[in-house]
Amino acid sequence: MSVSEAEAELSEDERAGLELVRETGGIHQSEFWKELDISSRKGSRIIESLAEKELVDREETIYEGHNTYHISPTARDLDFSLLMAGDMLSPFIGEEEIDGQSDAFSQWMMNLAYEE
Repeated sequence: MSVSEAEAELSEDERAGLELVRETGGIHQSEFWKELDISSRKGSRIIESLAEKELVDREETIYEGHNTYHISPTARDLDFSLLMAGDMLSPFIGEEEIDGQSDAFSQWMMNLAYEE
């Protein structure tokens, strides 16, 4: 099941939990349920469900002297086709300075235009 399919099946609480994890870039489970203003039991169930659907990663840790989990977002399905023009990868990938007048960019744009 893809990430988008898994996300489509989320309950409202699971969706709010996933959004919190993504916004924070990672959160301790002991803070997760407090931020969502839900019980720790419900928070644990939400995290377990998100982890089963591979939308978050859960790693054991110690936080403020207590055993807990650190919840972090997993990588989403990425669509690299947006960087492609024919069989050419965008010339801006990995470049620090972008030159819109470069031959590589012109060729990439021509491939993009002729692709459609």
